[in-house]
Amino acid sequence: MSNYSRRDFLAASAAAAAISASALAAGARQPPTQPAAAPPPKRTLRKAVMIGMCGDGNSVLEKFQVLRDCGFEGVEMDCPTPTPIDEILAAQEKSGLKIHGLVDSVHWKWHLNCPAEEVRLKGREALEQCLRDGKRYGITSVLLVPAVVNPQQPYDEAWTLTQAEIRKALPLAKETGIAIAVENVWNNFLLSPLEAARYVDEFNDPMVRFHFDIGNVINYGYPDQWIRILGPRIAKLHIKDFSRKKRDNEGLWKGFEVELGDGDAGWAAVMKALDDIGYSTAPAGNWATAEVGGGDRKRLRQVSDQMDKLFAM
Repeated sequence: MSNYSRRDFLAASAAAAAISASALAAGARQPPTQPAAAPPPKRTLRKAVMIGMCGDGNSVLEKFQVLRDCGFEGVEMDCPTPTPIDEILAAQEKSGLKIHGLVDSVHWKWHLNCPAEEVRLKGREALEQCLRDGKRYGITSVLLVPAVVNPQQPYDEAWTLTQAEIRKALPLAKETGIAIAVENVWNNFLLSPLEAARYVDEFNDPMVRFHFDIGNVINYGYPDQWIRILGPRIAKLHIKDFSRKKRDNEGLWKGFEVELGDGDAGWAAVMKALDDIGYSTAPAGNWATAEVGGGDRKRLRQVSDQMDKLFAM
């Protein structure tokens, strides 16, 4: 090899080495490649309404067909009801609308914490009738307001008396496979999510759950916090909103006179909390039932569309 070619070779080799070292150093300065973020889980909430919201249709079948046409998949019915069960079952089959739950419609009248034993007995018998009727409908839960606390019915007694009565109904709940779902309402009872969780946990039975009403806690709490704390105890949801501004300016009950999404529920945080506990993404789909002012087809379609927007947040 000539001197010239040897010098040329050495220079080329040195340049190549320098380029290689520079490339290695640059690579070391680059952040490691991050895996692509997993897409958020698909939400599977199933939309429903309370039967009393449907203002169109004369028969149960006509009402069910209206609700189905407006985009709802299910409905909550009252129990007892003057409508024959066979008629309701036929309407369910023909319309395809699913009766997913019953509301004990006499729990405000016959309190399970009433000092009078005969009143508590009537209340428990009504709950048991809901479980029996619910078995025929194929429902999964009965909504129960367990107590009313007032000057004559103390808080601590409400706790012990209602738990005693519910425990008496548990064998039937297990037989029917229908959960007793305690709801948070303005009854001066179970006023915090920690207390509500404790109340359910003391039964130590999966047939006692919680029917969480989003709008009912906004006056004194934050729905997403309740959802996170109650977690898997939640059997069903009621969907409504509440405006603290309207409450302050127009009166307490006026707070409910607001469209879904226009109040103080904090729906983005609510949906995230429902995602976090797995309620909104369950493969079989969990129920979310509107409990707002109803009306004709136009109004029901409006509610259905509002729910779609909330569930997409």
